[in-house]
Amino acid sequence: MACQQSRYHSFSSASRLQPRPSGVTIDESFLTEDKSTQNRKLLQKRRTLELPAAPLSHCQAPVLGGTGKLPTQGAPPAGPGHRFHPGTKAAAHQREKIRALEPLKAKLVTVNEDCNERILAMKAEEKHEISLLKKEKMNLLKIIDKKNEEKISLQSEVTKLRKNLAEEYLHYLSERDARKILIADLNELRYQREDISLAQSPGIWGEDPVKLTLALKMTRQDLTRTQMELNTMKANFGDVVPRRDFEMQEKTNKDLQEQLDTLRASYEEVRKEHEILMQLHMSTLKERDQFFSELQEIQRTSTPRPDWTKCKDVVAGGPERWQMLAEGKNSDQLVDVLLEEIGSGLLREKDFFPGLGYGEAIPAFLRFDGLVENKKPSKKDVVNLLKDAWKERLAEEQKETFPDFFFNFLEHRFGPSDAMAWAYTIFENIKIFHSNEVMSQFYAVLMGKWSENVYVTQKETVAQLLKEMTNADSQNEGLLTMEQFNTVLKSTFPLKTEEQIQELMEAGGWHPSSSNADLLNYRSLFMEDEEGQSEPFVQKLWEQYMDEKDEYLQQLKQELGIELHEEVTLPKLRGALMTIDPSLDKQTVNTYVSQAFQLPESEMPEEGDEKEEGMVEILQTALERLQVIDIRRVGPREPEPAS
Repeated sequence: MACQQSRYHSFSSASRLQPRPSGVTIDESFLTEDKSTQNRKLLQKRRTLELPAAPLSHCQAPVLGGTGKLPTQGAPPAGPGHRFHPGTKAAAHQREKIRALEPLKAKLVTVNEDCNERILAMKAEEKHEISLLKKEKMNLLKIIDKKNEEKISLQSEVTKLRKNLAEEYLHYLSERDARKILIADLNELRYQREDISLAQSPGIWGEDPVKLTLALKMTRQDLTRTQMELNTMKANFGDVVPRRDFEMQEKTNKDLQEQLDTLRASYEEVRKEHEILMQLHMSTLKERDQFFSELQEIQRTSTPRPDWTKCKDVVAGGPERWQMLAEGKNSDQLVDVLLEEIGSGLLREKDFFPGLGYGEAIPAFLRFDGLVENKKPSKKDVVNLLKDAWKERLAEEQKETFPDFFFNFLEHRFGPSDAMAWAYTIFENIKIFHSNEVMSQFYAVLMGKWSENVYVTQKETVAQLLKEMTNADSQNEGLLTMEQFNTVLKSTFPLKTEEQIQELMEAGGWHPSSSNADLLNYRSLFMEDEEGQSEPFVQKLWEQYMDEKDEYLQQLKQELGIELHEEVTLPKLRGALMTIDPSLDKQTVNTYVSQAFQLPESEMPEEGDEKEEGMVEILQTALERLQVIDIRRVGPREPEPAS
């Protein structure tokens, strides 16, 4: 019986695990109810057929006879001399039970097939219903679309009808006004006709006085009523003007307003041009005075102008190279060029440099006693080496001084044995070539004339300006109009004057005949040649930075009001900085003051402390120390109050 239970369970499980067709939704409550009904019926049959039999293992276990094998069906019965083992009788009994349960098994299979057919029929019916529902859904969607279209058409028709109604209303108003005018004209014509008829009837005075009195009374009533209506009309329409006059006045007002706007725009344009001309006039006057002073100074101290063409036969490379070197340079710059040529020639002739010894005044990277080999690199090699040194310096955390870093860089690049030779070689080269930007800037930082922040800040300024120009180039073609170029310069350098912006534009390629629509290849302004020389635009930026620093320190000296050899106290210097540049924050002021007095910021006394008065320094020394660092104006100087 346990065997039959397992079979029933397998049949029911198989029927439950059959996959459903895709896209068919089955009513789960119906299936649950049908399954519960089938389970109850099967349970009733199972209880009816259940017999008190042995467990499932007894049904399946073979019963051994005398030879250890099951007796076959149809064997002859045992005779009196052959006795059966008790286990053999049990096995025969079990086989009888199995044969009796075979019809039940067939019936269960039949029931299972009927259930499956019913389930398939139900699924087919549900699939059909689903297809009908889908068709109905599509029809409803079409109806919805049709209704939406009808709604849109009705809305458009309502809009059109509203427009027609407005037009009809305006037509009605005009017709009403015309009707009133016609009625007034008709009344006037009637009165005129009555007056004419009275004038043409001489016998009217011979009528009955009572009748005339009654006519007079009625006429007076009509006059009173007409007078009241006239007063009402005057009260209601006293301020109303005719439409024709109103339209004419409105047109005149509109024309006058347009003329006024045009005149205002013209006035604003003329005013701006006047301001620009006044600025140009003031700058021209300033330049005239400056040139006049320079002329007087030159006339007083001038010497005969040297004939620089004599140098073309002396300089290596001949006249062509000298013409290239001397192009666009004044006498002072030509002297530097000539000294560089002489120095470079002497430098190439040297094979060794004498060591400077180990004195305290000697820089750490040059402390050596004996002869040092001259590596004789080219100018381009020196420039590339200095650029690599700057890259490595900016990448590290700057824990050591710049001279120590420079010597460690050479040791890392060329090894300890050649580091000193390269240090002397590079030092002699950068000391000679003052006209080369990379060499002169590196020499100034190496010898402590500038702090590293001066070089780093200037490079960051140039990079920021290039970024702003790239952002303004929406097409990313490397081109900007002159108007865009001017706008970027003013937004990046808000503290520069119009004259300084004009100088930068001229260095970038602008000239008086240029228009705002002319295109400029701004990327070429930031290019460098193989010797590290930048374009005139970047050079002009550097010149303006140095001029602005000198002007800032000159304003500081004027604000202090003392001579260079006199002493300045710490509070006075701090107050002068805040006066000439009110936008400075406290941290920046402390940085400037600590540099001027050579005090760590941690040891700076608080503002108002008594120790401040005891801290003094020579003004010239303080200004020279401030010249070393990156000092610049942060915000505009407030205008002085009028006296």
